[in-house]
Amino acid sequence: MDASFVALETPTSPMHIGSILIYNPETAPGGFVRFKDILSFFESRMQLSTTIRQRMVRVPFDLDYPYWIEDPEFDLEYHIRHIALPKPGDWRQLCIQAARIFARPLDLEKPPWEFTVVEGLDNIPGVAPGSYAMVTKVHHAAIDGMSGIDLMEATHTLDPNDPPPNTPDTWKPERIPGPAELLGKSYVNTLLNPAKQLEVAAKAVPGIAKAVTGLVKKEFSLSSDMVAPRTRFNRKISPHRVVEGRSFPLEDIKAIRALAPGSKVNDVFLSIIGGGLRKYLAAKDDLPKATLTAMAPISVRSKDEKNDMGNQVAAMIAPLGTHIEDPAERIAWVHSKTTNSKAMTDAMGARNMTEISKVSPALYMSLGAQLYTRLGLANRGVGPIFSTVVTNVPGPPVPIYSSGARLESMMGLICLTDGMGLAHTVQSYVGEATICFTACRELLPDPDFYIECIEESFEELRDAAAVVAKTPTDKPAKKAPAKKAPAKKAPAKKIAAKPRTTKSKPKTKPKTAAKSPSGSKGKTTA
Repeated sequence: MDASFVALETPTSPMHIGSILIYNPETAPGGFVRFKDILSFFESRMQLSTTIRQRMVRVPFDLDYPYWIEDPEFDLEYHIRHIALPKPGDWRQLCIQAARIFARPLDLEKPPWEFTVVEGLDNIPGVAPGSYAMVTKVHHAAIDGMSGIDLMEATHTLDPNDPPPNTPDTWKPERIPGPAELLGKSYVNTLLNPAKQLEVAAKAVPGIAKAVTGLVKKEFSLSSDMVAPRTRFNRKISPHRVVEGRSFPLEDIKAIRALAPGSKVNDVFLSIIGGGLRKYLAAKDDLPKATLTAMAPISVRSKDEKNDMGNQVAAMIAPLGTHIEDPAERIAWVHSKTTNSKAMTDAMGARNMTEISKVSPALYMSLGAQLYTRLGLANRGVGPIFSTVVTNVPGPPVPIYSSGARLESMMGLICLTDGMGLAHTVQSYVGEATICFTACRELLPDPDFYIECIEESFEELRDAAAVVAKTPTDKPAKKAPAKKAPAKKAPAKKIAAKPRTTKSKPKTKPKTAAKSPSGSKGKTTA
């Protein structure tokens, strides 16, 4: 799976993930953070992460998976960059700059990560003077969502005054292997691969039998709802990106679960995004009759693999209910479908699904991934497996600090490929939940409008939940109409330092409400 992200890498599809992090330096010594303080902080903690100093070495002709080695030419200052926004330094400019940074591929002959410190956040309401952002990029071959959180832990502390770790740094660089040595390793692995395939097949048999039994007993079902219709987002992508996001009170997200008893927070996020996509595509007169679907990654990382590099994820197909206008009906339908998908995944065994990918012949996998891109199959009628991606990454429930500065907000960024020009990252941090998207600029040229659609979808679900909460328990809950006026609660807003304090009228652009770093809206383009 890690190697597939390397094979899919093209100039128009850089395969890295990342985030936009906003820090308040008021908690740092002296109340400010210099760039050299950030360099010193990272240098003192590099031994806490296996990702930071490892680079990949590719085998000639991709006859085997790439190898990780300790980079003998590692230079921290290459990986941590420093820029500033021009005046006025508003939210839109930060998103534009982040999209430009994120659109550029990483150098895969060095450890595949870059952190860019962005100063000049002078005109973002809710962001304290002197605050700075950090746009992070880490290749998806090196981390998944959960190991990305491990990297966050290595580069953050729970207290702004925590001293450097007292564990010795025993890191040693390695020699870069030559082509002959790599080909020799690939030959050995080719001989061993059939035995590995038999082992994985033996482990998969019980899961397949359980899945067949589940189908017979109707513990879950296969339906047309899991087949994605073709949309404007499922085409060949350009090298340009747009990013945008909003944060919502986490307590409101949890309250929406009352609309579908037994539903999870992830069902709420899927329903919000489903409603947003419905509004956006309907406005473009491009809404399919069938529901759009999302690929929802599932972490299968064990506690013993907490700090391991690479990906330990399986996938679940989650219908988004874009064919349903009523928000309460949509979340109930989405919950029923995700319950079915989870039952199917559990029957097959999510871990087994991941292990199967580890024994796929590297050469064929690489050629298949590259041919799909180079032949432009996404534009030749090859239907998408899913419409978009919705990945849910839980963040820290308490404030964390880097170089003594308090992390105020975090917004996830995600890679795109041909056939998938829109992807969403859902992240929680302290009392906020953030829905962010990364999209191809050519396929979604108006990110400001799409984020408004997501806001409205959230408001409708929130208001429907408020009606249920006021309904006596001995009477059936009344459904809220799709266009009901919002209750007076904190509406969605752009990434905020303390979103719980923000209040404004719904369906209007955030103005200068406290703790909202979005001074202006508009097209955020690369």
